[in-house]
Amino acid sequence: MGKTAKKIVAYSSILATFLAIVLIFWSEEVRYSLPTPIPKSYREVAVNQVIPVKDFIQTQTPKPIFLHFFNPACPCSKFNLSHIRSLVKKYNKEIEFYAVLQVEDKNYDISKFAEKYDLPVKAIIDYENVLAEKCGVYSTPQAVILTTHSKLYYRGNYNKSRYCTNKVTNFAQMAIDSLLLGKEPPQFGILASQSYGCELPREMEN
Repeated sequence: MGKTAKKIVAYSSILATFLAIVLIFWSEEVRYSLPTPIPKSYREVAVNQVIPVKDFIQTQTPKPIFLHFFNPACPCSKFNLSHIRSLVKKYNKEIEFYAVLQVEDKNYDISKFAEKYDLPVKAIIDYENVLAEKCGVYSTPQAVILTTHSKLYYRGNYNKSRYCTNKVTNFAQMAIDSLLLGKEPPQFGILASQSYGCELPREMEN
């Protein structure tokens, strides 16, 4: 192999390595810093709209309900685990928490969810995104808070920071505090309402 050919091989290897690094960076960083694409079939659900959850949640609780939309395969869902744990620990006596799992695997072992993620909440599997569609959710992680009358009080992001380190924008936590004080649903603006994270396992159907 001549010197020119060796240089071409070397440069090609360097270029391939560089492209691989760029791809990894895109998939792990840039991709999740952009708003999640809105599905074509998406229908917005308004605040104060009644969300029928009795087919998914068998409970007679007098407490408000917090739905944590979680995808085990989504890196963003794992970024805020520490934050959701803190919410459960602080508000579990006043709010009933559920993890709503977005998975396609029909054999997913839901019985080990709480232990695996150290998240002591009830978990339900939302196959084909039926509950997500009813709540107007199209990405993970997302928080949905329902009043005691099953009215949508808050739907949106936990924080503008993926690791929930910006306490000033702890939207879900502030929404809980607002609800418990009997206030009207808060309006945090686009930072809270524009979804970031992973698309749901399959697009919502009409």
